[in-house]
Amino acid sequence: MKLELSIIPVDLYEQYVHQVNSDLQFLFNGLTDAELSTHTFSFYTSVASVFSSKIEGEEMELDSYIKHKKFGVEFLADYTKKIDDLYDAYTFAKANILNQSNVEQVHQLLTRHILAKHQRGKSRTQNMYVTTPDGKMEYVAAAPTSVTAEMNKLYADIDLLLASELSIQQVFFFASLIHLVFVKIHPFNDGNGRTARLLEKWFLAQKLGAKSWFIQSEKKYYQQYQSYYNNLRALGLEYPELNYNNALSFLLMLPSSLSLS
Repeated sequence: MKLELSIIPVDLYEQYVHQVNSDLQFLFNGLTDAELSTHTFSFYTSVASVFSSKIEGEEMELDSYIKHKKFGVEFLADYTKKIDDLYDAYTFAKANILNQSNVEQVHQLLTRHILAKHQRGKSRTQNMYVTTPDGKMEYVAAAPTSVTAEMNKLYADIDLLLASELSIQQVFFFASLIHLVFVKIHPFNDGNGRTARLLEKWFLAQKLGAKSWFIQSEKKYYQQYQSYYNNLRALGLEYPELNYNNALSFLLMLPSSLSLS
């Protein structure tokens, strides 16, 4: 692969393309919207918003959220507001091009009930440590002094990839890596996982079209929650020492989610 990328690694592509489902194009072509969807309600945006939020510990069930979003069933605001915000962020992404300004706008939307206003869409300025529920160190993100430079590299790579002709295998490969690199930089104070999972699908949609929004990747990651985090963890503990040669299992999760759709 001859693309001159700044931060996204390409070394695993030959292994990836030999292991990814050979029916990838066929499975993608078969994606259709759900019968429940209307011009004011998207079933698959609900799926994405609910399961991406559940990965982060929210307790909303999909059935309850559909009752709320499509049929107007009222729940306590605390039960729905963060997922409503994420739904709005997906809706914004579906209508706008993928670039730095719009990623920051997406983050502002999805963190309306997570972060103080002055922190939404803004790079963090302090160290970031991700811990497990029992208090063990999970990951040490990029130093705050390097966040802007690392994100500039990622945005430059995304721009180049959006302007390049790619096969469907390459599109899925790079979508997963965009998700992975973004999470490892961890540029924001919170909402990084939600943003990364949205960004992955946004890239797919920009390259492959609106069918991409029907992929239930967030549901797949939630259903395989332990594998999802084990695969993220496999790269290493600290940002400067990450080994992307250990990323293949993570990269194969996205195409496997087509079987859910």
